[in-house]
Order: sequence, then structure tokens, then C-alpha cells
Amino acid sequence: MSDAAHKLTSTSGASAASTRQMSSSSRAVGMLLFAGAVVGGSYWYVQQHDRAIENERAATEASVAPKYTVHLEGFTVNLSDPEETHFLRVTIDLGIDRLPPGTDKEKPGQAIPVARIRDSILSVLTVCKANELLTPEGKEQLKKNLLETLRKNVPELALREIYFTEFLVQR
Repeated sequence: MSDAAHKLTSTSGASAASTRQMSSSSRAVGMLLFAGAVVGGSYWYVQQHDRAIENERAATEASVAPKYTVHLEGFTVNLSDPEETHFLRVTIDLGIDRLPPGTDKEKPGQAIPVARIRDSILSVLTVCKANELLTPEGKEQLKKNLLETLRKNVPELALREIYFTEFLVQR
């Protein structure tokens, strides 16, 4: 064999060994990437599944109407508009999930703390402005503010919903 043929043979032998070494390390990297993808995909799937179950449970709870409805007498209040005098007349029903502790189920109205409820509602209504209450967003914000205040001031009600049964802004 000539020197050129010998060099060609030894170079191709080294190249084959290096290709086998690269092939096995590439295979190992590929296996690690595949395993990482499987673990990551499994984690993502479980998280999405858990989130879907939680959303479904929340939707079910929200779709069920409150167990009790407490009707309140109407409110007529001056609004806090500085430039003119405006009035709000509103009648509210409260959707609650349970009666306060110690309530006689035959006479539930006697255990409802009406004075604290009305005081809490008045404190929210009297700071409203007429223009805000004329929009659907303003009415929704008022409901949120009432819920927050009543849950804070009268927690024993287990208040879930506010219903406006009459709503009139006089400008």
C-alpha cells in the first residue's frame, strides 16, 4: 500500500470512530431532550386539567342561586354631586347562603341585623355620583362596593349577591 492509500485508510477509520462517538452523544442529548419534553408536557397537561376543574367548580357555585333572599325597604339618598342636587332611589334584595347563627327558621327576619345592613348600604350610596350610576359599569361597581362593605361590616350574613329591584337616579 502506498503512503497516500494508508493515510486515506487511517483517516477514514478515525472519522468513523469520531462519527460513532458523536452519534452516541447526540443520541444521549436527544434522549434527554425527549425526556424533558415528556416531563414538561405532562406537567403542563396536569396544570391545565386542574385549572379546568377549578373553573368548572367556580362556575357551578356561581350559577346556583343564593339559598335565601332578604328584601330591604327602599333607600332614597342625596348623591355626592357637588354642582347640583341629585337623588337616588333604590330598592335592594340581598342574596345570602345561610341565615345568621341563632336564627329561628320560622322567623328569620328577626335575627337579620337590619340596622347594620342599612347603615352599611347608606355609607356606600351617599358617596356615589349621578353620572357614574347611569352607566351599566357604574351599577356593577356599586354592587361590588356594596358587597365588599356588607361582607366586612356584616360577615355573619354570608352575602353572595346584591339585587337591585328598583333603581332611579333623579337629575
